[in-house]
Amino acid sequence: MTSTAIPEGRVELPPGTAPEDPRFVNDDLLPVPVGQRRWTTYNFAALWVGMAHNIPSWLLASGLVALGMDWKQAVLTIALANVIVLLPMLLTGHAGPKYGIPFPVLARASFGLRGANLPALIRAGVACAWFGIQTWIGGQGIFVLLDKVFGGWAEAAVIGGQPWTLWLCFVLFWVLELAIIHRGMEALRRFENWAAPFVIVGALVLLVWIAVKAGGFGPLLDQPSKLGWGAEFWPVFFPSLMGMIAFWSTLSLNIPDFTRFGAGQRAQVWGQALGLPTTMTLFALLSVFVTSGSQAVYGAPVWDPVALAAKTDNVFGLLFALVTVLVATISVNIAANVVSPAYDLANLAPKLVNFRTGALITGVVGVLIMPWKLTETPELYIFTWLGLVGGLLGTVAGILIADYWIVRRTVLDLAGLYRAGGPYWYRSGWNPVAVLAFVVGGVLATGGSHSAPGKGPFPADGLIPFLRPLADYGWAVGLAASLLLYTALMGARGSRARRGGRGGQD
Repeated sequence: MTSTAIPEGRVELPPGTAPEDPRFVNDDLLPVPVGQRRWTTYNFAALWVGMAHNIPSWLLASGLVALGMDWKQAVLTIALANVIVLLPMLLTGHAGPKYGIPFPVLARASFGLRGANLPALIRAGVACAWFGIQTWIGGQGIFVLLDKVFGGWAEAAVIGGQPWTLWLCFVLFWVLELAIIHRGMEALRRFENWAAPFVIVGALVLLVWIAVKAGGFGPLLDQPSKLGWGAEFWPVFFPSLMGMIAFWSTLSLNIPDFTRFGAGQRAQVWGQALGLPTTMTLFALLSVFVTSGSQAVYGAPVWDPVALAAKTDNVFGLLFALVTVLVATISVNIAANVVSPAYDLANLAPKLVNFRTGALITGVVGVLIMPWKLTETPELYIFTWLGLVGGLLGTVAGILIADYWIVRRTVLDLAGLYRAGGPYWYRSGWNPVAVLAFVVGGVLATGGSHSAPGKGPFPADGLIPFLRPLADYGWAVGLAASLLLYTALMGARGSRARRGGRGGQD
């Protein structure tokens, strides 16, 4: 079984030669045929617009204002973070249009056919948590707004510490999301195409409303920084920057799940470059302007857009806000937090789990983690959750980039990614070099995790005290450490193999 190179550097398996080993293959993991790689620049840009405009990304920017930054500092932090995270996004995304493979199959090249389950399950676990967070926020938004429209929802009987009407909104929203993803990736593409501009309009309406309440845009821009640009700013800036990067570090791993449908490299590069940093910066501007305006109007920043929208008594405005919350949350949740774990879980047991089964498992796990705890405060959301996630995912990204770009120079044996005993079998399906690089990078990135007293789950001096200074740079530390270590060890291994006369084969 061989692969076929076609124009524009794309590769596919010849017709009738699909691998059949049920341990490593099912229909969702096979390469997308070139004829079905149709996503254009607009599709990728619309995907990012739809994913960036959601309540948790709004909470990023408004959370920075709540932590003491002014609007200029908050927007600078977010813009810089998204320019930085775009680079690994494009690097890992390159394998999608070229080979048509999803993230867990790409990870087989570096971790091994069985070892790929390690990064895949880490990514899947993070995605399940994010799915739960987004679904809880979406259900909560529906609950708050419907309570304003109809009244009495908040006074309903309490079950499990919450009104039963809140649980109802949560479950209905959960079912709606899974119903959309059940229809497949093409339905997702169509949904993102119209959801993206709708959510932009909704955010602009909220901005105009708060500006009118504040008496113009002036008060929105006049709120001063509580941190200044000196000694108080930098201890907040660097962990916040890593948190902003960590927000999309999930997608920097599994972006091949989407780019595998791309019509070519130009479509994914331009679509992502136009869609991610520009959209996140625009949304950050909207978020901080609205949050600053809420501070001018109400005397304290209201960092939750649902809580802010609920302050209006206009029924039409509330209903419009309700629909915007629905569309915004669904557009990101099914794209960013269901597609990836569905493929990752399919990679774990291809014979038992397909894309739709993986999506259902994701939905169930996302509920079981009790996601409402992770967004209680800006400190817990940005520093603890995003900081820890960023460190681990940055470590995996470093290994993927090192293997694909430095060790293999983007050349993969496509058929070998599905074959036991092939070039990516290593030791019984595991690459010890990748595992070691992951462990070392992960410890360096997250070992110093710390929390201010009463603000989080970690000790104030860090889990491993001497690593505490690295914790504020977790994503960068994890990526750099694993990339350098993996490259050095694989280079040494290749040299030994050549001296032993094996031609450097794995």
